[in-house]
Amino acid sequence: MMFKKVNKIDSRIDTLVGTDTVLTGDLTFSGGLRVDGTIRGNVQEQAGSQGTIILGENGRIEGAAGATKIVLIGGSTVVGQVKAGQFIELQAKARIKGDLHYTSLEMHMGSVIDGKLVHSEKSEANETDEPI
Repeated sequence: MMFKKVNKIDSRIDTLVGTDTVLTGDLTFSGGLRVDGTIRGNVQEQAGSQGTIILGENGRIEGAAGATKIVLIGGSTVVGQVKAGQFIELQAKARIKGDLHYTSLEMHMGSVIDGKLVHSEKSEANETDEPI
């Protein structure tokens, strides 16, 4: 019997914040966003879209982050509230300093969440117009 992996991450990257880049201000994106640098502001997928945030090893978001799917690669950090509408993966050494709202969570050994875990049965990412 074959099973389809529901939480498969789309590897397509539409927007890239490079290693030595520091972006100050809120960012709204569609498609795939990879952050290898630092964003000082809120990061959110465009209303009505299903976006993916991939935070590279040295990636950092200092603000709220929200998307349908989120992956924090080891060494990356989010300082702020995180809302993953469908799926979030925290690889070893990834850190979240804030509350995590999730539907499905994959957490590798060595990753850290310093905040509350709030589970939701259904996708929240596109159900509300409230800011993150």
